[in-house]
Amino acid sequence: MVISKETRAVITALHKNGLTGKSIAARKIAPQSTIYRIINFKERGSIVAKKAPGCPRKTSKRQDCLLKVFQLQDRTTSSAELAQEWQQAGVSASACTVRRRLLEQGLVSRRAAKKPLLSRKNIRDRLIFCKRFREWTAEDWGKVIFSDESPFRLFGTSGKQLVRRRRGESYHQSCLMPTVKHPETIHPRESAFSQVLPKNTAMYKEWYQNVLPDKMQALIVQEWTAISQDLVQKLIESMPGRIAEVLKKRGQHCKY
Repeated sequence: MVISKETRAVITALHKNGLTGKSIAARKIAPQSTIYRIINFKERGSIVAKKAPGCPRKTSKRQDCLLKVFQLQDRTTSSAELAQEWQQAGVSASACTVRRRLLEQGLVSRRAAKKPLLSRKNIRDRLIFCKRFREWTAEDWGKVIFSDESPFRLFGTSGKQLVRRRRGESYHQSCLMPTVKHPETIHPRESAFSQVLPKNTAMYKEWYQNVLPDKMQALIVQEWTAISQDLVQKLIESMPGRIAEVLKKRGQHCKY
């Protein structure tokens, strides 16, 4: 692009007055790349950009892309393990460098969301269920009792898993920590409560008294009484939205 002498003089004068190349480019008197060439030439007699301070970059774009491929193959691979894989591919870099390169490409380390492992049958059943109850209102869901077999820990932790993911991938299949419920640990009486059932006080009382140990009963009652009615009402009112979200995700995992 040909720049007139007048435009060059204006760019030089603005730069001498303290404006940066970006600020001058915002005035749209010339392309930003042209403005920087003029500034560099006036300052150093050369259009070549000034060398940036610090250590030179050790990796190429091709090598950075290879690192990204390694990470996407297994989101749980640590930066130290990736550094070893990278080294086998001919790139000598530290775990810190690995983290910086992945961050540049939008891959950040986050705790994996725990979600039930979904088989094709699970996905199909979720869609069937949601299509069946898609017209239900919050008032309809308020007449339903939900129960499911769940672990209750007296101490310890269930652990965590770190994964690297991009924005919007919180519930991507490869970024989840799958959980599995083992059928052999479920009491026969509990299986009926893994479905949506009308309120039945006698059935529920029988399950509560016969299945749970005394100490566990006391702990669960303590937790139940700590749940406010406002929270329960919010959960009931969220059911239509939950149904819609599962249908939108075609039976796959969602934020609920």
